[in-house]
Amino acid sequence: MEGFGSFLPFIAIFAVMYFFMIAPQMKKAKQEKKFAAELKRGTRVITKSGMHGKVIELNDKDNSCVIETLAGKIKFDRSAISMEMSKKLNAPASDKK
Repeated sequence: MEGFGSFLPFIAIFAVMYFFMIAPQMKKAKQEKKFAAELKRGTRVITKSGMHGKVIELNDKDNSCVIETLAGKIKFDRSAISMEMSKKLNAPASDKK
């Protein structure tokens, strides 16, 4: 029983790390993947680099999309679109505070 008692702090540290660091990151990655898969034409988006635009074309072969901006049309990888910023952009006016 003494051997198990010495490993208990390591097990507790791993459990805390898992529930506070690893699990939330896995959940966020899953949400971002779902967001990228559910993109539709006409959706207003913001890329992670800050480019604003509207999705005009989706390509499932190479997982990319074409975004229309004021400067023209630009092709981006779907993973370059920011989920948080795009959701704030498309939120109803009553939710924006």
